[in-house]
Amino acid sequence: MTQARKTPTMADVARIAGVSPMTVSRAFKRDTSVSEATRDAILKAAEELGYVFDSTASSLRSQRTDFVAVTIPSINNANFAETLRGLSEGLKARGLQILLGYTDYDIHEEERLIEQLLRRRPEAIVVTGGRHTPRARRLLENAGLPVIETWDLPAQPIGHVVGFSNADAVRGMIDHFVRQGATRIAFIGGDADRDTRGTDRRDGFVAAMRAHGLDASRLIAAGAPPISMREGAVAMGRLLDSLPDTQAVICVSDLSAFGALTECQRRGVRVPEDIWIAGFGDYEIAEVSVPALTTINPFPREIGARAAALILEVLDGRQTQPATLRIAPELIVRQSSR
Repeated sequence: MTQARKTPTMADVARIAGVSPMTVSRAFKRDTSVSEATRDAILKAAEELGYVFDSTASSLRSQRTDFVAVTIPSINNANFAETLRGLSEGLKARGLQILLGYTDYDIHEEERLIEQLLRRRPEAIVVTGGRHTPRARRLLENAGLPVIETWDLPAQPIGHVVGFSNADAVRGMIDHFVRQGATRIAFIGGDADRDTRGTDRRDGFVAAMRAHGLDASRLIAAGAPPISMREGAVAMGRLLDSLPDTQAVICVSDLSAFGALTECQRRGVRVPEDIWIAGFGDYEIAEVSVPALTTINPFPREIGARAAALILEVLDGRQTQPATLRIAPELIVRQSSR
């Protein structure tokens, strides 16, 4: 009968490394009082033994959980993945990890996740967007920890903000198109009740068109978010069938814009000679498509990096007042428009 192997302990690591168990604990928590040479010796001993640090027990003693809770609407969206990358890289130096919640563009699911995440007492919580259910807002306001709203500029921030105005970003694109001579411009978007950032982009389109004295009614719904390439193609087909004199179309995302582009190619509609197409997000597909897509770069990784830096400043007591860090999206004009 094979005897079960004994799980290595902190005391085993300490004995091999020639230090105290307390020093081992401090080394795993990245305590600066432990020299790099000592930390390397401890990590080498842990590697040899196959030891895994029990952060749960440590958290119970120190009242620190060493993780930041994050909610995002989509796990396969390249922009949100880049935001998580910037956030993770910024928190890693402090030994903070991310606990992720996926809302699927549903503010009621966000409310449920916020309650569950707060029960675990994170060091901070980062949420995507600035619109929440009344209860989710109360939970965040009463959480007693740093709250960072991202990808938006809410009118009434709960705490800290790292984001931009989605409406203003689209207004800038409309202004550019009008300067280039387009007047009959359409917008392809999704379910206005679910994608609040998409709604803001649509509202920015309407406001900018009206400000120029132009018809703002060319609005083509494309289904529930996230809008896929297929849904973008279907929406583009409806636009071409119903409003064939449209000169330009702005899509809520680069994926829907790529779908719109392929529908034009299927129908023999030339881009940009017959119609201009633009997206949002500056995904890789926008740069490599033929023609390359005009888009808006919201700098998603910078959003995550600046949110991480803000969290560390708050935890260190260097930032004591609510802060709003504005990101400036960039219009990138490529071959799909003028």
